[in-house]
Amino acid sequence: MIQQALDLLKDPLHFLTEFIAAHGSLTYALLFAIVFMETGLVVTPLLPGDSLLFSVGLIAAASGQLSIVIVIPMLIFAALSGDQVNYFMGKYFSAYVRSKDKILFLKRSHFEETEKFYEKYGVKTVIIARFVPIVRTVAPFVAGAGRMSYSVYLLFGFLGACLWVTSITLAGYFLGDNEWVKSNFEKVVLGIVGVSVLPIILGILKQKFSSK
Repeated sequence: MIQQALDLLKDPLHFLTEFIAAHGSLTYALLFAIVFMETGLVVTPLLPGDSLLFSVGLIAAASGQLSIVIVIPMLIFAALSGDQVNYFMGKYFSAYVRSKDKILFLKRSHFEETEKFYEKYGVKTVIIARFVPIVRTVAPFVAGAGRMSYSVYLLFGFLGACLWVTSITLAGYFLGDNEWVKSNFEKVVLGIVGVSVLPIILGILKQKFSSK
């Protein structure tokens, strides 16, 4: 299982191709579980969200082994469901989180900084966070711990899930027949990750220069 997890992180396209060949339609359940865990469990932020979605779209276009009509709404539901679990976990354990300096690899300062980010940029943070690895895992928990209005969070969480899943999956789908993409998939994945973390880099630079 550990080796399979490492294979998934290293090359989600190859992993999914082999999994489909071995297990067929059970792949849909696997995809649902991965997206749900990445967004629903604050302790699993390293699962491959962006690269996984891109791989799903690419496979759907190249081989038709996955149905784009099924997989997009299914993964939107998985992402939204994970958000709800994470939000209420944060809400339930709010007092506990605030009483500890560190929980696993997460420091109390991480939650406090995310709360400040919410205060500064408002509810649009819920949508922006969806496109940032690790942040999309922590943000729902912090929103719950910070007592953000659930109705507001649900609305913008739904919009974020729709935009995230649809845009990246369709990007893989429409680029699926491109030979350069197939031959340079690792570079494409690195590019996706780079674009995803760009908001964090810009935020850090903006904060650094504004403080000066």
